[in-house]
Amino acid sequence: MKKLINGIVEFRRKVQKGYKESFGGLASGQAPDTLFIACSDSRVVPNTFASTNPGDLFVVRNVGNLIPPCDRHGVSTGDESEAAAIEFSLLNLRVSDIIVCGHSECGAMRALINSREEVTSPNLKNWLRHGDSALTRLKSGFVLDESIPAHNQLSQLNVLLQIEHVKSYPTVAKRIEEKTLAIHGWWFDVANADVYAYEEIMNKFILIDEEGAEKIISRFEE
Repeated sequence: MKKLINGIVEFRRKVQKGYKESFGGLASGQAPDTLFIACSDSRVVPNTFASTNPGDLFVVRNVGNLIPPCDRHGVSTGDESEAAAIEFSLLNLRVSDIIVCGHSECGAMRALINSREEVTSPNLKNWLRHGDSALTRLKSGFVLDESIPAHNQLSQLNVLLQIEHVKSYPTVAKRIEEKTLAIHGWWFDVANADVYAYEEIMNKFILIDEEGAEKIISRFEE
């Protein structure tokens, strides 16, 4: 806690002045263009690795970057918080992109690999069920990158599963049909601070370096 308090003092002394104009403009409202769904893991910091400014991202974070899917009535099968954030970002903020971002060395994925039934925390054990289908796919031999450990393979498959869950929301399906919304899968390699993007045509995550970025951006412009 002491570190956080001192950090605020440091922010006021060295950084706040440069941000006052930006935050002043945001005081009356926000207009982010992206809903960013990430894990609560303290090592995953979207605004840092994506070099974004205040107001650029509407962020949802939870254990394992999981999104409970909707049932046939369009109602979330799990925590309503994620559902509310999706609906608000689409209907009120009118975001044009949704990013589901997983990461390496994810504790939630390790818990799934080691058997969810052995998790002693009842709420966590129940919450992790939203990643069960990714584990089933991994066990059936569906792997995107054989060079990485199994828990990281699961993390990548989980990104794709959560994209499917996001698409189960009627508001999302409607916006996709209208071609006013795009959904992307990202994966953050903690050890190297590298970000990868899932390319469906290649069925794998590619590194977002200068070359990778050009490929991705050119596809957006087609």
